Amino acid sequence: MLTVSCITHVAIRVKDIGPTLDFYVGKLGFEELMRIDRDGRLWLLYLRITDTQYLEVFPEGVGDRAAEREAVGYNHMCLEVPDIEQSVRELEAAGVPLIRPKVLGADGNWQCWIEDPDGHRIELMQMMPDAMQARAIARRKAGG
Repeated sequence: MLTVSCITHVAIRVKDIGPTLDFYVGKLGFEELMRIDRDGRLWLLYLRITDTQYLEVFPEGVGDRAAEREAVGYNHMCLEVPDIEQSVRELEAAGVPLIRPKVLGADGNWQCWIEDPDGHRIELMQMMPDAMQARAIARRKAGG
């Protein structure tokens, strides 16, 4: 059985790196960690989420938007936030509209949704102490 510690990165392809950097760095506050060039052109950009988690961004994508959520393939990325209300205020201040408002999800966590300039969906989630995931983690730690 494969032992996995965590997800280290999610990779997306974008049409134009400028609006992508404005969104992730300028509005969400991610840090540009490094760039990798190939043949004299930007090939891959790493944006820091945590010291061990990154968003890999490949420029020069084809098309105008990510596939709709019902399509096979990448559906969304979820970022855990400590305070959903504060996150909503910060998004509003940065001019980032919610594509789905703050709601209590079926799992018992607060969530809201945004999308980047290429239409990649991003869920922001505040993990609640009595949420299904929190209860499942507690059961696992207790050995049941």
